[in-house]
Amino acid sequence: MLQANNIRRAVDDLLLLKDVSLTVRAAERLAIVGPTGSGKPLLLRALALLDPIDCGEIRWQGRAVRGNSVPEFRSRVMYLHQRPALVEGTVEDNLRIPFTLRSQQGRQYSRDAIQTHLKQVDRHVSFLDRSTRDLSGGEAQIVALLRAIQLEPTVLLLDEPTAALDDETTHLIEQLVRGWCDDRDAERALIWVSHNRQQVTRIASRVVTMTGGTLADGTVTDNLDDTPEPPR
Repeated sequence: MLQANNIRRAVDDLLLLKDVSLTVRAAERLAIVGPTGSGKPLLLRALALLDPIDCGEIRWQGRAVRGNSVPEFRSRVMYLHQRPALVEGTVEDNLRIPFTLRSQQGRQYSRDAIQTHLKQVDRHVSFLDRSTRDLSGGEAQIVALLRAIQLEPTVLLLDEPTAALDDETTHLIEQLVRGWCDDRDAERALIWVSHNRQQVTRIASRVVTMTGGTLADGTVTDNLDDTPEPPR
């Protein structure tokens, strides 16, 4: 589904990603763990082609991503920031916006589909009428996730997507994302960055550990301190 081959990124002679290689297969739920400052969000952004890499390549469904294939790749491989950006207006306004983009031509917003997802995360349909100015950080994370899932991506790159949510809603979000990834009628995968040991145990089918800009196969207990990274 997604592959990084020896990617490297440096800023001002500081090597942030050190020849990182990673393969994510269909139906895989990969957790990336590691200490604060080890480069986990940088890796997600590099995988999404949102930040430049100095060498190496990103491959999607077996092909190198470059040139004309980048727009389609970005519509299928989606990165969710820990603090998502929402435009001024209602929640539903934000959910409708992607369908005005060229990459989503021919597709339409489905309120019915969104209502189904809202029930899964214990939110009433009136949530759609809420102003984004009145949302908590956790509610903004819910909107960003629903906005992405409705577009039917093939890979989700999630950076602490429940960091601002209470335990009950966190579990509901985990169930929603697991159901999305495990859908047998679609080939999907996800990468989830988390500092929460219990969450990694619940969500991940495989764990890798990031330390100092490098990756290694890991276990749930590797370098987990249960303390979310500060918002970026």
